[in-house]
Amino acid sequence: MSLRIRIEEKYIKAIKSKNSEETNALRLIKSAIKDKDIANRTSENSTEINDQQILTLLQSLIKQRKDSIDLFKVASRDDLVAKEQHEIDLINQFLPQQLNELEVKKIINKIIKEKELSSLKDMGVLIKSIKVEYAGSVDMAMVGKIAKTLLSS
Repeated sequence: MSLRIRIEEKYIKAIKSKNSEETNALRLIKSAIKDKDIANRTSENSTEINDQQILTLLQSLIKQRKDSIDLFKVASRDDLVAKEQHEIDLINQFLPQQLNELEVKKIINKIIKEKELSSLKDMGVLIKSIKVEYAGSVDMAMVGKIAKTLLSS
């Protein structure tokens, strides 16, 4: 089942159960997907974004919320921290299981060997490979840190 359908079904359930917090969070997700669909349209391309692009979008939504949480903690706004954390938990339901740091290191080492990458100049090739093969299942910030250390040594 596609991610778009899963999100829509969850949204309908939230509306029926009158869960306003979940409904609002899912509405934000649906809106972000719709915005991306519109941005993706050109005169020759009228297709919607695919599941891989939705996974990337969901990860960026999580990153935005984590950044907001950091700001709200500084401002001692625990109510808003809880709201943002709830939205993160909701978005995480649509993402595949996240790989841990050890698994990410193994993946990066494998790609470095396969593609014979040797310096930081090859970082773009590495990142692109990971985004294509492991969309949604790795934290790209962690990938960047690990990749820098492995490629610079």
